[in-house]
Amino acid sequence: MTVTTGIVLAAGEGTRLRPLTRNRPKPMLPAGNRPILEYVLDALLDAGVERLVVVVGYKRDRVQEHFGSTYRDAPITYVRQEKQLGSGHALLQARDAVDGSFIAVNGDRVIDPETVSAVLDRFDGEEPAMAVREHTNAAQYGAVRVDGDRVTDLVEKPRGDDYRLINAGVYAFTPACFDRLAETPRRDGSLILTDALVPTVDEGGVAAVATDGLWVDATYPWDLLEVARRLLADGWVAEQQHAPGVFVHRSASVHEDATLQSPVVVGPDVEIAANAVVGPETALGRNVTVGANATVDRSVLDADTRVGSGATFRHCVTGTGVEVGAGAVIPGGPADVRIGDRVFTDERLGAVLADRAELGGGAVCEPGTLVGVNARVGPGAFARGRVPEGGEVVR
Repeated sequence: MTVTTGIVLAAGEGTRLRPLTRNRPKPMLPAGNRPILEYVLDALLDAGVERLVVVVGYKRDRVQEHFGSTYRDAPITYVRQEKQLGSGHALLQARDAVDGSFIAVNGDRVIDPETVSAVLDRFDGEEPAMAVREHTNAAQYGAVRVDGDRVTDLVEKPRGDDYRLINAGVYAFTPACFDRLAETPRRDGSLILTDALVPTVDEGGVAAVATDGLWVDATYPWDLLEVARRLLADGWVAEQQHAPGVFVHRSASVHEDATLQSPVVVGPDVEIAANAVVGPETALGRNVTVGANATVDRSVLDADTRVGSGATFRHCVTGTGVEVGAGAVIPGGPADVRIGDRVFTDERLGAVLADRAELGGGAVCEPGTLVGVNARVGPGAFARGRVPEGGEVVR
């Protein structure tokens, strides 16, 4: 059956990715040097989808201003989820924007076109179809059991480790799914998409589509480093390849005495000065500047980040408009990182510098430091743990 409409659920915040999501939703965080959501829309369009419906909510202006009314000539209809009341509630908001069957995907995970195509090929226009895949940490996602090509069990974030398959977040539905969603009881005030599928699963009416293509998720800030590593390893970048594993946008300026270590991607309008070393496993977003003799490796630097001369930047993720002074040092992980009331040990994270954070000349960040939006670490100061939004470290 031909399906030409794709619904993208892009309304969530991504609270465990704070402070990077303070000013934008998770789907707009960088996967390499492009927003995650661009990869999702590319996957839909490359699989033959012709019309996009994007459900927006938290900081929705960041999505709408970036993409506008079309993407790659495909029209985009935006619908709002005013309150974050679950994935099923988000999908239900698109009811009036859809005419006929459709494919629905999560907007905050990088997927490949082959996964979307496989689900569309299996969909018969009657029963739902969903992508499933093996994963080493099924308990973090929606776990699945299958028998042949049928889904037999669907559990949201199960306890225990006896599941090996997860719900990959790619579904094909008929319009009848909206009625099922509307009739599904809410759980703690939220309407969960998989709850609406459970009765159909129990009746043997959901087709399982096994996939093994690219599927990358970022749950915590350091996961963005792994996302970049995976994309670079597979060459999933838009820039032109100048040498094996070295991708540079035509508008970038790289000094002849600078060194780019594979794999690395350099985005539009980037400037890299003499004797700077960038890479490996590094992604530079639009209009990033790396000063002379600076070192940036295994890092993701978002748009308009400035790294001063002689700075050392390892295992870092920045937001937009970050300023790093000359000689500043972030030595890299492993590190213990506190997210909320939980401490994660031995994570590969040097530091997170959120939007418009400043790191003064000669300043040092202990591995695992999270620097909030508009926060400042003064010249020669030492930062550790969490620097709150608008905060300042002076020594």
